[in-house]
Amino acid sequence: MEKHHIVVVPSAGFTQLVPIIEFSKRLIHLHPQFEITCIIPSIGSPPSSSKSYLQTLPPSISSIFLPPIILDQVPNDEILAMQIELSVKYSLPHIKQELKSLCSRSKVVALIVDVFAHDALDLAKELNLLSYVYFSLAAMLLCNHLYSSKVDEILSNESRDPNEPVKFPGCVPLYAKDLPLPFKLRFSNAYKNFNERAKRINLTDGVFVNSFVELEVEAISALKEEIRGSNKPKVFYVGPIIQKGSIFGEENGLGLECLKWLEKQEPKSVLYVSFGSGGTLSQEQFNELAYGLELSGQKFLWVVREPNGVANASYFGGEIEDPLKFLPNGFLERTKEQGSVVPNWCPQIQILGHSSTGGFLSHCGWNSILESVVCGVPIIAWPLFADQGMNAAMLCNGAKVALRPKVNENGLVERDEIASVVRELMEGEEGLEIRKRMDNLKKFAVDTMDDKGSSTKALSEVASIWKNI
Repeated sequence: MEKHHIVVVPSAGFTQLVPIIEFSKRLIHLHPQFEITCIIPSIGSPPSSSKSYLQTLPPSISSIFLPPIILDQVPNDEILAMQIELSVKYSLPHIKQELKSLCSRSKVVALIVDVFAHDALDLAKELNLLSYVYFSLAAMLLCNHLYSSKVDEILSNESRDPNEPVKFPGCVPLYAKDLPLPFKLRFSNAYKNFNERAKRINLTDGVFVNSFVELEVEAISALKEEIRGSNKPKVFYVGPIIQKGSIFGEENGLGLECLKWLEKQEPKSVLYVSFGSGGTLSQEQFNELAYGLELSGQKFLWVVREPNGVANASYFGGEIEDPLKFLPNGFLERTKEQGSVVPNWCPQIQILGHSSTGGFLSHCGWNSILESVVCGVPIIAWPLFADQGMNAAMLCNGAKVALRPKVNENGLVERDEIASVVRELMEGEEGLEIRKRMDNLKKFAVDTMDDKGSSTKALSEVASIWKNI
């Protein structure tokens, strides 16, 4: 009997590829009667990390790399989401060609795209396929899309005090610093793109969200209220889906030294410091972080990247061989008993799951947040760009599982503030309460993913729809 076929389309970039592939792996694990093909746009040559990762997939998930988009075709825009979306728009003829070819030789029933690949949704209608969005971001951000008209009404209110927090449906109050950049530039192309994305999402057959009720109580309640009795798409809460084990590097021995170092440390004594695969700090902020970690007196494991004045400078690559040379003079020698500094990459899943890890200084990317929750590791929230400010506000003021350092009038987090927040998280009373709340979230995360959990049931519900086509 011919298997039903699902096609998934991520947008460009390793950070966009991993979430939708991890979702695909879970879907196939629970429902092996399906086959999945992933059609992958890219900006420039596909990174080696993507190629290595895709080699680990089960036989029922195949992948197709499209001809790469050359960077000079993508405008040099400061809004990363627009660059990622354009990578898909320019790849549409190739996506259509591959999709039609698949439809001609197998029973394709559904197209699933990531949120920034929404332009490809038009192809589902053209080819008479069910259409879905895999929303690898917070449910809180999906609220902004499904409530887009209310969001626009709030932002266009000229009597609104810009210094007061904004309260969108399903969101914690957000100050201007935490709004995604398109919301600060209402008449920009980026804001226009947000509204176009929202319109397309609202016309799909469903949205898969990588989250769960106990993590985002207010947002998920607001989404249920908005959808009830409407013609808006059904939302399936399928999280927390995270990577299992290292994606790449273990075969080359990468990351083994930092894991050996962790083995020698006391339980929950180490602060893991990483700004994700794309985040960078200015040289001045880089120095303050180094001095702050040193001043804290706490053990730390820091993944170091070359400083850059653009926060998302390393999103599409561009790392140098030795970022350690940017550290303050004498730092490595002074902290050799206190910390471990790793250039460019380390096996984050293993580190967060290690018994010696007691905290995570994070850029608050959604993947990293879910990994921290699943491992029960409390967070110091240090957002850099995109949706990270919203995520940080939710963690600190909603779930209450994070601390956030104060920024001075020049936009800098000073070393004394860093040292104080690190000490509080690792050994203070507030840190202890945060740790208890994170332990509870970890238990809920485990429950929702088990055989009778809500995430498993959500995937079974949609699988039964596809089986009957």
